[in-house]
Amino acid sequence: MTQDNDVEMANPMEPSQSLKSPSHIPHVEREVHPQKETFDEDSALAKAEKIERHGGPDDDLRESSSKRIKVNDLATEAASSNGLSKTERRKGVAPIKAEYLIYPPGTHRAGDTAIHDDDAAEGAAHESSQKDNVGRGKRKEKSKGQNFGRSFGSSRDEVGLCASRMTKPEFSPGTCPYGVGCKFEHDLRKYLRDWKRADLSTFGGICPIWQDRGRCSVGWKCRFVGSHMEERPTEDGRKELVLTEKPGMGGSLAVGDGTSSIGTLNEISTQAKNDLMKRKFTTPKADQYSKWLETLAQKPEEQRHQRSKHSPPEPVEAENGISIEDAHQQAREDNRAQYISPPFLPSEKRKIYFGPETPVLAPLTTQGNLPFRRLCVTLGAQLTYSEMAMSMPLIQGQKSEWALMRAHESEITPPAYNPQSPTVVKDYDNGRDLKFGAQISANKPWQGLKAAETLTRLCPHLRLIDLNCGCPIDLVYRAGAGSALLDAQGKLDKMVRGMNAVSGEVPITVKIRMGTKDHKPTALKLIDRLVYGGADADNYGGGEGGGGGGGAGVAAITLHGRSRQQRYTKSADWGYIADCAALIKRFHEKGDAITDTIREPDPRTQPAGKKIYFLGNGDCYSHTTYQTHLSASGVDAVMLARGALIKPWLFEEIALGQYVDKTATERLALVERFVRHGLECWGADEVGVGTTRRFLLEWLSFAHRYVPLGLLEYLPPSLQERPPAWRGRNELETLLGSGDYRDWIKIRFEPKHKSNSYEIEAEG
Repeated sequence: MTQDNDVEMANPMEPSQSLKSPSHIPHVEREVHPQKETFDEDSALAKAEKIERHGGPDDDLRESSSKRIKVNDLATEAASSNGLSKTERRKGVAPIKAEYLIYPPGTHRAGDTAIHDDDAAEGAAHESSQKDNVGRGKRKEKSKGQNFGRSFGSSRDEVGLCASRMTKPEFSPGTCPYGVGCKFEHDLRKYLRDWKRADLSTFGGICPIWQDRGRCSVGWKCRFVGSHMEERPTEDGRKELVLTEKPGMGGSLAVGDGTSSIGTLNEISTQAKNDLMKRKFTTPKADQYSKWLETLAQKPEEQRHQRSKHSPPEPVEAENGISIEDAHQQAREDNRAQYISPPFLPSEKRKIYFGPETPVLAPLTTQGNLPFRRLCVTLGAQLTYSEMAMSMPLIQGQKSEWALMRAHESEITPPAYNPQSPTVVKDYDNGRDLKFGAQISANKPWQGLKAAETLTRLCPHLRLIDLNCGCPIDLVYRAGAGSALLDAQGKLDKMVRGMNAVSGEVPITVKIRMGTKDHKPTALKLIDRLVYGGADADNYGGGEGGGGGGGAGVAAITLHGRSRQQRYTKSADWGYIADCAALIKRFHEKGDAITDTIREPDPRTQPAGKKIYFLGNGDCYSHTTYQTHLSASGVDAVMLARGALIKPWLFEEIALGQYVDKTATERLALVERFVRHGLECWGADEVGVGTTRRFLLEWLSFAHRYVPLGLLEYLPPSLQERPPAWRGRNELETLLGSGDYRDWIKIRFEPKHKSNSYEIEAEG
């Protein structure tokens, strides 16, 4: 019997540190759920999410279950169905028509509804953690041994093909640097016969990359290689295996200038990643600004706060004959002489635009991958964000983190805009604008500055850089990043100002929550500081020497109408969002005529066009709620998250201004499109197919929650309503609405020429 020792893993927030998995989680549990394991290709945030959701390296990093229970007050309890009138809408329950209910009203299971854990989107603790607590104060016995009888598949070939042979003809292989010592297969026919899995029959057995691009990037390792290979006779009578290309469409798939021929951009070269890992990549602007911040922090407290913003001191004659007011003025002059102007000011940023016609796809952990964003753009998403990337792994050149910065060519096209909109700033050039922005997280100012400068130098296709100040994951919060910045407003202010100074023409935005604690919102105070500046604004924003004051220069602020403690429970507070929007509106209306002239912002510290856009986020699931939020809350645009995951064509509904009830066949076509995009992004080899399957299942865990509009008694649908067990209008609709992955496996794609767009596979 083997002993169950703790397993060490890298801390995703601080890669130089290691964490141990908790001893109370037996190996058998980790083996039974392989999706809990972290993968090398996972980003730092995805690893942190899995650590928290499935029992992480340190139980102290997770909030107690009692705190979660207090705020997990979803309105799922409804009155008894007995005596309920047909026109009455049960609170928290989706109003599905009686003929589609599996358990009609009056039966003993009629009140059952599916409860979805939306904390999974940003890393809530796994529900089994509560079940494992046998009693308060009682320590659970450690399980020993491993279940060697269980076996899980692998997304890799049993013996891989050497890279020197991957895209070469059989008789003209490349040179392997390892020679006879290479651990990979060099015999192409043996690899195809013994080690490579059989070709897939999906898409009619035709490789989607070869079909769209004329050449497959993974060559012989492709799971559809039979569609682009053939045997050709040679002059000596032998037959050679060769890869084929579509006439006029073939070509190199190599990366160059940040762009690949498969349509992805912001591709970072291996040399750049190596330079980052070896600390050869310099960030002079960030280093200069960070050094200046350190010098500023060392100033005496009385020198940093020479005067109070709210109650200026009255002139008083001092012993040496100089009044206090004159002394303060002299100190400000001395400060100007010592001040080093930042290399870039916010007024030099590229002008951007947010408006009613630009619904925004939120940065989504795991689900906000390139194929899903590409799918949403085809359905009408005007602005997209990368998944949240951690600053330290970016600075250290980690491949998994830089992969999050990849964008598709459809994301660099200009967003829609209305030239007559009052929110369009002067001299806005829509031709220079694009859809894709990056989101990062940092817990120290120098990290945010170095990450911002590195991104702007290595990623030429960025609309903006968004600083995440709302991530509720405990591992991120305890490290001082994400929503922890809501309680460290001074540090956040420094970080935003510094990022503005080093990011060139790329604007800086922030995404925040209402606060960290429930019923104790702090966002209004934070927004006031970002817009007008804090008590120490003179030290940061005055250009040559301070004294100008003013805000941090954020180009846009996005507010999620929930606290960190709420996570995704209860409804988003759009009333509070409206209060914050009113503050931004007053800032724009008053402009130079601000009554408190002491706090009048310096124009040099304001964003391009002196316009700060304000976006709301939370519980938008239909075009009607989108328009209501715009008109009632006064926001410039609305950011969509879970609504887009469940219903990606929500962007299409918003553009048309009407409900769109996709048929089951149309929804399956979207799944097929996602799979094609996934194979093109991650490759059609064994690893790429496995990665595509994994992210497809992640998306379907949300998409299956869509209830077709034709099944509902009332509109609009709500994200906070959970449907009772229901059956669809046909078998495919029922399968797509099932929460059981085994029902999803029964569906497979068929070629377009077949009469049916799907086929039910026989089980067994």
